[in-house]
Amino acid sequence: MAGRPYDKVMTIFGTVMVFFYLGFGFFIIFSPMMDEDGIFPMDKALRIIFGSPMILYGIYRAFTSYEKIKENFFSKDEDNE
Repeated sequence: MAGRPYDKVMTIFGTVMVFFYLGFGFFIIFSPMMDEDGIFPMDKALRIIFGSPMILYGIYRAFTSYEKIKENFFSKDEDNE
């Protein structure tokens, strides 16, 4: 199949992005750098409003990446041509 290597690269990229979304969400919510007296001052409620969707989206992407990994790396090639 022609699109197979591209699909594998995009699957790996999607998996890396899962770690980015989760890490950035946890950073926004729990980092002391984001406290009122930190480098990037932000109110606690605002941090939760921005960080929670990032974490939820990271969890969603983890499930979809899991399905893509199973499909692209562990499925048998079926050529019906």
